[in-house]
Amino acid sequence: MSDSVASPEVFPTRRELRAQREALPALSPATEQFLAPKPESVVVPTAKPRSRFSVSSPKPVGRFPRKRRHPVKIAIAVLAIPAIFLTAALPAYAFTPRAAGDLTSATQSSGNKSVQGLTVAAAATAVTVARDGFAATTKEQLAAQALAAKKALAAQQAASARAASAAFAVYGVRAEGDDYPWYNMPTESQGGGLSPLSYYYRECVDFVAWRLNRDAGSTGSSWRWTWNSLTPGGGNASAWASAWSNHGWTTSKTPVVGAVAWFNYNHVAYVQSIGSDGSVVLEEYNWMGSHSYHKRTVSPSDVALFLYPPA
Repeated sequence: MSDSVASPEVFPTRRELRAQREALPALSPATEQFLAPKPESVVVPTAKPRSRFSVSSPKPVGRFPRKRRHPVKIAIAVLAIPAIFLTAALPAYAFTPRAAGDLTSATQSSGNKSVQGLTVAAAATAVTVARDGFAATTKEQLAAQALAAKKALAAQQAASARAASAAFAVYGVRAEGDDYPWYNMPTESQGGGLSPLSYYYRECVDFVAWRLNRDAGSTGSSWRWTWNSLTPGGGNASAWASAWSNHGWTTSKTPVVGAVAWFNYNHVAYVQSIGSDGSVVLEEYNWMGSHSYHKRTVSPSDVALFLYPPA
C-alpha cells in the first residue's frame, strides 16, 4: 500500500475573480432586489412595571474599585516592620536577667560617679539635724495623772456646790433643825477663838463634836468628847479617820445614824438619817466655807468612810 500526497488547494486571485464576475450575464432589477440583503428588524422590548416582589437582574460582575490605603496605616506599617527585624536581631545576652548583686553594683557605681562630681557648699556642713525627744508614760505617771484629775474634779464640784449653797446659808439666826449652841459666835477669820470643845467656832469639826456630846447625853460644862479625847493628834477633819483607827473605834463603808461622815477633802458631817432607798441625810456646818448650818442628801458611795460613834 503506497502513501498518496494530497495536492494543495489553489485559490483564485483577485484579478481572476473580477474577470469571472464581468463574464456573468447581467441580472434583471427584480433579481438584484431579491438577492440584495434585507435589513434585520430590531424589536425594542417594552418596559414592564416592576412588581414589589420582583427580583432585579444581576448586575454584570466587573472589577472591584481599588481602595486607597490610609496614610496613618502606611506609616505604622513602615515603622512596625523595621522594629520587628531590629527586635529579632538583638543579641541573646540582652534578654538574660542580671543577678540582684549586679544590679546593685551597677546602681552603686553610677551613684558614686554622680557623687564624685558633686560640690558641697560650705554652709551645708554647718546644718544640724534636730531630733525631738519623747518618753513613754509609766504606770506610776498614769496613776498620778488620774489622781490629779480626780482631785481637780472634786475641787470643781466643791466650787459648784459652794456657789449653789451660798444663797441658802443662814447667818446670824438659828436655822430650823440647827441645835448648835454657838451658831452666832465669830469664826476664826472674824477674830473668834476656840469653843468649849477646843475647836474653832462654827467649823465642821466643832459641830460634829457637839452632836457626839449631845448623843452621849453631855450638853454642859463637863463635856464627854473634846479635842483632847477625840482627835488629840490634830484638829483638822482630815485627821479624824486616823484618830478613830488609833482609838480602835469602828469604821465602815455602811452608814448608821449618829455616825460621822468623813470625806477625804478635809470635811466631816453628822449622819442624821438614812432613807428607804439607802440615801444618807447629812447635817453639817461650814459646808463649802459657809460657816453655817446645812442639810443635804447624798449617796453612801459619796462618803469615803463612816466613823461610828465612839465607845
